[in-house]
Amino acid sequence: MAEIAAQLVAVERALWSGQATSVTAQTTEGEIGVLPGHEPLLGQLVENGVVTIRTTDGDKLVAAVQGGFLSVARDKITILADSAVWADEVDTADAEARVRDADNSDDALKAEAELRAVKRSQH
Repeated sequence: MAEIAAQLVAVERALWSGQATSVTAQTTEGEIGVLPGHEPLLGQLVENGVVTIRTTDGDKLVAAVQGGFLSVARDKITILADSAVWADEVDTADAEARVRDADNSDDALKAEAELRAVKRSQH
């Protein structure tokens, strides 16, 4: 199976680095899927988006990301997010309460992205 080096880094921490079979991310131009051998590109991540990494070990890693960039080079995918949280780190009850109580604030939008990440991680 083809693979490519990938890493997900946020301002506050490095989340993951390793070999991947695919990466999907929501950019300002739409959702993009990147496979090994993809043409080089630079994309801007949307605020309150979701990134999914499929590892060569068969794991599916899903994170809610807040802005940043996706860089695809010949042999590496780098996702540089302003902030990011893994789906399995999300307190679902807290995120649902933030969505319900915040009325379209930035925190509510961030919580919605967290909930989408949790949902994608379960499929």
